[in-house]
Amino acid sequence: MLSHLATKGSPRLQQSFLTSTSTTASYIVRAAMSSSSAMAVPNWATVDPTKMGTSAEPYAVSNLVAGKWTKAQNTMTIPHPMDKEMHPIFTIPDTQVSELGPFLDSLKKVPKSGVHNPLKNPERYVQYGEISRKAGAALSTPEIAEYFTQCIMACVPKSHAQAAGEVRVTAAFLNNFAGDNVRRLAKSFGVPGDHYGQMSVGHRWPYGPVALVTPFNFPLEIPVLQLMGALFMGNKPVLKPSEQVSFVMEQFLRLLVDCGMDPNDVDFLNCKGPVAQELITGVPVRVTQFTGSSRVAELLLKATGGKVKIEDAGFDWKVIGPDVGDVDYVAWQCDQDAYASIGQKCSAQSICFIHENWKEVGLLEKMQAKAAQRKLDDFTVGPVLTVTTQQILDHTNKLASLPGAKVLWGGKELTGHKIPEIYGAVEPTAVFVPLEEMMKKENFDTCVNEIFAPFQVITYYNDDNLDLVLQALEGMSHHLTAACVSNDPVFQSKILANTVNGTTYAGRRARTTGAPQNHWFGPAGDPRGCGIGTPEAIQLVWSCHREIIHDSFVPSTWTDGPQS
Repeated sequence: MLSHLATKGSPRLQQSFLTSTSTTASYIVRAAMSSSSAMAVPNWATVDPTKMGTSAEPYAVSNLVAGKWTKAQNTMTIPHPMDKEMHPIFTIPDTQVSELGPFLDSLKKVPKSGVHNPLKNPERYVQYGEISRKAGAALSTPEIAEYFTQCIMACVPKSHAQAAGEVRVTAAFLNNFAGDNVRRLAKSFGVPGDHYGQMSVGHRWPYGPVALVTPFNFPLEIPVLQLMGALFMGNKPVLKPSEQVSFVMEQFLRLLVDCGMDPNDVDFLNCKGPVAQELITGVPVRVTQFTGSSRVAELLLKATGGKVKIEDAGFDWKVIGPDVGDVDYVAWQCDQDAYASIGQKCSAQSICFIHENWKEVGLLEKMQAKAAQRKLDDFTVGPVLTVTTQQILDHTNKLASLPGAKVLWGGKELTGHKIPEIYGAVEPTAVFVPLEEMMKKENFDTCVNEIFAPFQVITYYNDDNLDLVLQALEGMSHHLTAACVSNDPVFQSKILANTVNGTTYAGRRARTTGAPQNHWFGPAGDPRGCGIGTPEAIQLVWSCHREIIHDSFVPSTWTDGPQS
């Protein structure tokens, strides 16, 4: 792919693509390429993702604590997600509670006032604007973008388009916060006081020691956006990534260090969940941002006394309105929302309410045809990393056994695959459940139970039972993303006015899945909910409000006042 780049280990081509305005030194990107591979491996990187699974000695991920890359006594081995007959792709430290001492010490050194705040070390806001600029520029170069795309695909088999899109969104986020935009996150506001010399000023204040627990399905985008937000606001974060994808963020941290980040600014902990909980409750960490399953979120909330910002699994709905049009587009978007990234998005379409007007134009048939085009060869189907094949099929059969319900498509294990048994391997699946049957008390919870896989529930409704649809939307427990596919302003207003999902798309092009790049992304209706991607999300999750009232001058005419 990049024949002009030198072989790794030989003198490297140095290409200056950015010149800092604050220093005469140029920021240099150096890339190196193995002579046996077309994969460009940056000089700061420590692994070639295209070679994972080919060696009996897999790559070993490291922890980062107090500025040093370290190992643990034990390791966890991550199997090849696509082929159980290949070697494991990497190992990670299986850090034990007895090995948490350096992490505890690192976080305990951080004051509640943070590493920086509007009154302390303000130059760090500018520093992180520069780091964000350099990292965004690096991810925007084709070589490094492709490197991280391959890193993602190595551990979360998703299509190249989906993986590359994740890298693009991450690069755009970093570019958004280049220059002065980090310090603008901490912008204060003032209110005039009651008398001369008095003014109140509201500040965005860091928490100090914080933690992130991040999921497998977006191994770069979610942890980078939340990690950088924590750093921008002056916190010292410890990052606990999902085991299956840990090496992606290890490589990104190495990029950040290459872009000027002090390695002491972040701790990187690989361990099992209970060990991370021991660290979080032992410091104590002031706030934890958790992205993942609702079950684990509830455990963390209890362990920390509620000091958790949550973006947990969403059971995301789509309502397709009575106005029919652009049928091919709507079918394509439904397929993307339900099955892109193998259905492993917190914003994936979990249930679709279709107005009966769409029956005569063959919307379901078009959706089925789209689903049938997905295949292992291009990773548009593949392994489900948190649910086994049997669990998915059991859920499918349970729903299909309801009166009037049926499997519309899928409902079978993939053929010709070598996916490990600990993962799931199923065809894109849809189960039809009649709306009236779904709404029965004994069935509703089963019908709206989120399963993180290429799976969706489909039902029909009409003008007469639209209120039943609204009852279903009201009864769901998680309110992350949603879509109202309609250009009818009356219908659209009725749906939007009576629902709560935090990220809701409306209009003919409405979808449930969208990148948190140009808009807020997060749940609503829960005081513990967090956002991601925007200045408002960063301020909400990674800072708190501090009011300082300046009151300076005692008037020369003051005399001893009355006591009260």
